[in-house]
Amino acid sequence: MSIAQLQMVADWENQKEQKLLGTFQIAQQYVQQNKQKLSGLEQYRLDYLRQAQTKAKQGMAANTYGQHQQFIGKLDKACEQQSKIVSNAALVADQRRVQWLQQQKKRKAVEMLLAKQQKSLYLKQEKQEQQMLDELSLQRFVRQSPRY
Repeated sequence: MSIAQLQMVADWENQKEQKLLGTFQIAQQYVQQNKQKLSGLEQYRLDYLRQAQTKAKQGMAANTYGQHQQFIGKLDKACEQQSKIVSNAALVADQRRVQWLQQQKKRKAVEMLLAKQQKSLYLKQEKQEQQMLDELSLQRFVRQSPRY
């Protein structure tokens, strides 16, 4: 594979890595957004529970108390569902991170191979230049040496 072809592969691998990094970052943002939703929901549940307890201490009808308890139960379920969403989102984000890191390894391997080939080509060119310089020096020496 030529250096130009290998450079194309390196560029392509880099693009793939950048796309995977983007999807990983989006997945992380999704996790954070859903954690914030869960936190807000839990805070709302806690506030509502405190209000219901305050109203219960002041006295309320049994059916009103039952309605409050039902709503708190719904909030509990919503918190459970949101917690599951957060867990699933975290799993997806972790999978995206693994994919990105694997792609990063591929890119680095291609770049190392490219650097190795570039170094090899450089050394080959240096050797050819040195041989040409040696040849020129030898020719100059032969021309300048006295003839018997």
